[in-house]
Amino acid sequence: MKTRLSAFCAVALVAVAALCQASDNRSARERLVGGWRLISIEQQDVGPNARKVECCGLFVFTNDGHLSVQVMRNEPEGQAAAASDQYSRGGYEATYGTYVVDESTHTFTFHVDGSLVADLVGKDLPRRYEFSGKHLIVTSTNPNEHWKATWEHY
Repeated sequence: MKTRLSAFCAVALVAVAALCQASDNRSARERLVGGWRLISIEQQDVGPNARKVECCGLFVFTNDGHLSVQVMRNEPEGQAAAASDQYSRGGYEATYGTYVVDESTHTFTFHVDGSLVADLVGKDLPRRYEFSGKHLIVTSTNPNEHWKATWEHY
């Protein structure tokens, strides 16, 4: 009897958790608010294959419309120092600014107020977002950028 009750309680807890997640009727802006831990970044190389970039990071959205993102590549010292792209220098990305959410297009626009990469300051970076359970998946709206970042809510 005790085993059946324990099994019933476990099933009930899973069902309630799934129901709560499925019926999350908060706005996308409300769901974005908080701290997000980087799970993975995938970059599309030439051809159909994506490669996973070894890195860690933090993405923070505040309730008053500010955000900050930091990403550090986890590569050997020489490779990380040499790594540089439009969003990072020496294998490190640090950017902050404000954001506006457009729920009808599932996008947010990140206005860069400050960045390790000076060329980004003053730019608007539109991003697509998707929620999947406790994960936030972010991609660029720029058809020339082929990356996907998956974040997990703290």
